[in-house]
Amino acid sequence: MAELTRRAFTTAGVAGVGLLLCTPTANALDRALKRTSQRAVRTGGTTLDQAASGAPTGYSRLSAGPGWPVAVRADLVEAKAGRDDRRTALGAFVQFTDLHITDTESPARFEYLHPFIGSAHRPQETLGTVATSALVKRVNSLRAGPFTGRQFDFVMTTGDNTDNHELLELDWFLTTLNGGAITPNSGDPNRYEGVQASGNPEFWNPGTRLADDYTKKGFPQIPGLLEAGISSFTAPGLNLPWYCTFGNHDDSVVGTLPEGIPGIEAWYTGKYKVIGKDESSARKLGTAIQQGQSVPLGELFGGGTVREVTPDPRRRPFSTSEFVKAHLAAKNTGPGPVGHGFTDANSDGRNVYYTFRIAPGVTGISLDTTTQGGFADGSIGLAQFNWVESTLKRNSSTYYDFFGREVTHSVTDELFVLFSHHTSGTMGNLLPDARHLLDPRLNGDTFVAMLQRFPNVVAWVNGHTHLNKITPHVGKTPAQSFWEINTASHIDFPQHARVIELADNHDGTLSVFTTLIEADAPYAVDYSARTPDALASMYREFSYNDIHANLSHVGEAGDRNTELLLTNPLS
Repeated sequence: MAELTRRAFTTAGVAGVGLLLCTPTANALDRALKRTSQRAVRTGGTTLDQAASGAPTGYSRLSAGPGWPVAVRADLVEAKAGRDDRRTALGAFVQFTDLHITDTESPARFEYLHPFIGSAHRPQETLGTVATSALVKRVNSLRAGPFTGRQFDFVMTTGDNTDNHELLELDWFLTTLNGGAITPNSGDPNRYEGVQASGNPEFWNPGTRLADDYTKKGFPQIPGLLEAGISSFTAPGLNLPWYCTFGNHDDSVVGTLPEGIPGIEAWYTGKYKVIGKDESSARKLGTAIQQGQSVPLGELFGGGTVREVTPDPRRRPFSTSEFVKAHLAAKNTGPGPVGHGFTDANSDGRNVYYTFRIAPGVTGISLDTTTQGGFADGSIGLAQFNWVESTLKRNSSTYYDFFGREVTHSVTDELFVLFSHHTSGTMGNLLPDARHLLDPRLNGDTFVAMLQRFPNVVAWVNGHTHLNKITPHVGKTPAQSFWEINTASHIDFPQHARVIELADNHDGTLSVFTTLIEADAPYAVDYSARTPDALASMYREFSYNDIHANLSHVGEAGDRNTELLLTNPLS
């Protein structure tokens, strides 16, 4: 069978966005998509079929562009012919990541830093809950993996579920995934009080024409959009079990500042919101946060242009313990399981990592790579590192010790898939964690080296970077290699989730299929529309056109829809 390799498919434009195809390239794409459809059970509802497309410059409406064919990644082991006819599914699941459910009216946000830190404010963020519900609708309609046809076993959300670890954001996140009525508004129940209705020309105010950079780029005027964004709606909720992994935005102020800042609750629940500063002060603060320097908190929270908003006690920041207990609450069970991976053993908030059964013979390990010492990147504590190592030993009949010597013992083998928020490359923050002050922190390279001692590890799935990137980790032997699968966020374009299928090819190899999916919403709507689908559509469009958008986050062909080959350690 002729197959598309990682480098055999080229496109014009920015990583497949805004495609401008000459005839030969278009023909090659058509052939690749035809081969993909022949290999798949079905492609509808995925980016194998179609993907958002827009112009690479200026303000652009979106449309349905061509799909992205499967790229066969044989970096770790050769792909053997005929495997499609031999293949059996071992598991199938969906990854959500970096949903960033946001209370955009909260005083404890620093949107005025967006010229220097683009993620401080996004023009689409007020529509986050209804847009995430459109992603949930997509998963509910798909039901099964496109290459194996296996019914989804679960959904895993890999951190940054909330944007600013507020109780209200946590409630919206849980309701969005479990289903139920949501009113995504805080403060005054009758009006929007965030920066997008402030008249400040640092921001796009959809109801008022200003001389802002968004309007200059071509952002439209849409009166009533914010009112629609904070209106009540009913989230459908997932129709299959889901699990949760903890992220840095779930444990600290805007995912960056250290936990335990004196008086921080008063800022969250109070009435004063800083919406602007002079350029010099904003640049100083933005540089300090970006470069990991000491942040002058007095300047961050005070001075500048201040707007009074309606105080709201529901904005109080939650502790890690409260995060876990909210998942364990009976009202938040939804489609299950109780706790969504967390158990009573995690409820003190100290150790929020766990194992769970993906499918017969396959174990999932959910990690906590955050540290409450501050800054966005993460690491892993020594105690958790040792726990992971012990967990892998318990179900690996063959592994390698620290010195590279092969160890065999009589245990039942399991394949392992790990989940975390941070990637191996963003685990360099070794600041101590306030929950384990005496526990040394270890970086991503150290963790990868440990995982490579265990052939039963097949994949590590994560988020944090807001881009699609798939990395082969090559071990000392083929069996000691595994794949790291990093998926883009749902807050920033391209707003993807990822279907992941694990299959046995019965030829000494395994295949991990990864297929990106988009929210179930039109690519373009009339701006006068106010239905949930229309708001979800505009959420995607605004993210594409954000003045800080990085369209390369869609990734290369080999980072999107792929078949990842690796040695089957159990054959």
